[in-house]
This record gives sequence, C-alpha cells and structure tokens, in this order.
Amino acid sequence: MELRRALPEDSVTLSRLASCMFSTDAEELVDDFTKLTASDEAACFLAVEEERAIGFAQCQLRHDYVEGCSTSPVGFLEGIYVEPSARHLGVARALLRTCEDWARESGCTEFASDCELDNTASLAWHLHAGFTETNRTIWFAKKL
Repeated sequence: MELRRALPEDSVTLSRLASCMFSTDAEELVDDFTKLTASDEAACFLAVEEERAIGFAQCQLRHDYVEGCSTSPVGFLEGIYVEPSARHLGVARALLRTCEDWARESGCTEFASDCELDNTASLAWHLHAGFTETNRTIWFAKKL
C-alpha cells in the first residue's frame, strides 16, 4: 500500500470515496476537494493499492477554538474513509499517522477530531486510535 498526498487532479477520486462516507453525490464534492488539495491550510491523503484508491483522509488547520485543545492552530481530522474490503488492515491508522505528521510539520502540537453522537463505530475507532473523548454536545438552531 502506498500513501500519498492528494493533488487537485485527484479531486474526482477523493469525491468518490467521500461520497461513500457522507452519502452525498460525488459530483457535488469535486470543487470542494479541488480547493482543499490546493490549500496550505488543508491536506488530503490517499491510500492506494495496486493503482486503486482504497481510502482517504482529510485534515486541516483549525484556528478557532477546538474542544479539549488549548493551542492554535490545531490539526483536525475532518474525515477518513476506507473501503469495506480494506478495513481492519491498518489503512485508517496509517492515514491518521500521515495526517498527524502533516499537522506536526505545520506547527501543531495538538490534533483533534469529532464524530456524530450516534456513530458508535467512529467513536470506537477514535478511541482505539488514541484519541480521548473530551465532550459530548448537541447543537441547536432556529430560524428568526
């Protein structure tokens, strides 16, 4: 397996993988990934096996307050996905380490992530990967 930083020309591949995670049409994500892969504030990484992308991770620098962190910027895992056939083989862990290395090289001393309250699989993965749960919240909004 090869891990490599994604480039703007990988946006279609990233979008395909992300659409599996977000249940969104891949075409709607292409522009977002084109911008992210060209940004100094973000990075996307691909896990490639036999010339086929089997997973990706997206991380960025967050300069606003990040729950449980006391420094800025904080490296933040925005999303990570591995195709079902490649799970439990260390792909996600390798992608995470690559994101952490990128954040460290970007001057961060803390790294964070989040997941939905009901996403027990993601919670278990985060805890297994060395994250510590810092808080649980539910946000509210209403139109005025």
